[in-house]
Amino acid sequence: MTTVARSHQVWYHQDMRGITLGALSVGILAATGIAVAIATAEPRPLPMKVGADCTLKGKHLAGRVKVVTAFPDLRVKRVDAFPDLRVKWVDAFPDACGRWQQVDAFPDFTIQYVDAFPDLEIKTVDAFPGLP
Repeated sequence: MTTVARSHQVWYHQDMRGITLGALSVGILAATGIAVAIATAEPRPLPMKVGADCTLKGKHLAGRVKVVTAFPDLRVKRVDAFPDLRVKWVDAFPDACGRWQQVDAFPDFTIQYVDAFPDLEIKTVDAFPGLP
C-alpha cells in the first residue's frame, strides 16, 4: 500500500517489516519545524531451538538415539561453548532431558553429526545434562 499526501510531502510505504514513514522533502519539514516520528517495532527475542519441554521438531530430546549417516530426524553439531542442549551419554535409563543412550535398533530418534546447518548444537557433559 503506497499513499502520498502531496500537501505535507510525506509518503507511507508498507513492506514486510511493517509501515515505514519517510519524507520526500526533509528540507521543507526541517524549515517548518515539523518533526517526523518513525515508529519502530519492539525487538523480538531470538527463538530458542529447544522448547522449554525439551522438544525439537516434535522429538523429545531424551531416550534411545541412533547415529546415522543419512536421513536423520535431527542434524547435530558438537560444540564446546553455547550449546542448545547439554547431553550425557548413559548406558541405562535415558529418561530425562539430555540423557541419551546410543542404540543400533529401535531408537526414539536418529541423529546425524554435521559441521554446517545443524538443527541442534550439543555439548557432551558428565554431569547436569539438559537445557543450559
